[in-house]
Amino acid sequence: MKQFILSLATLLTFGAVSASAAQNWQIGTGYSIKFTCDASGGIFKTMKGSVAFDEQNPATSSFNMAIDVASINTGNAMMNKHAKGDEWFDAAKFLEIKFTSKKIVKNGATYQVTGDLEMHGVKKEITIPFSFQTKGAGATFSGKFSVKRSDFKIGKPGGEVGEEIKLDVTVPVVKK
Repeated sequence: MKQFILSLATLLTFGAVSASAAQNWQIGTGYSIKFTCDASGGIFKTMKGSVAFDEQNPATSSFNMAIDVASINTGNAMMNKHAKGDEWFDAAKFLEIKFTSKKIVKNGATYQVTGDLEMHGVKKEITIPFSFQTKGAGATFSGKFSVKRSDFKIGKPGGEVGEEIKLDVTVPVVKK
């Protein structure tokens, strides 16, 4: 009986450890971070981060991402310089836009990640809906969401640039 209890405890411990470990993924090439608003749009060209994701048990998953603010590209050199300046993103002072997940849940056929978005020295909790599509040893995360630039003290109120900034993010990954 003692041996049975010890075997059962070992099995339960192993099961708990293996169930709690999300798959680590490496960010692949070809990721896309697009933004649009009333008067302008563009992309951020440089991103890094870590992704641990288990589509069957998303509660064990985590995202920790950082976007290089200086990699902003609007397609216009003057707009790029202005966007990197202290009136807007202040890329010299605030080098990165960061997102750190707190909770990931399945929502029907998609998922939602709640975490802290830090931009321009301001940290706010947001929830981002996303999809996860597997293909062979790789997969792609895709999400669309909006933020208010005034929530992060970016730019001056009013003007030609809209308050709502729409983001469209696609991140291909491969298993580590």
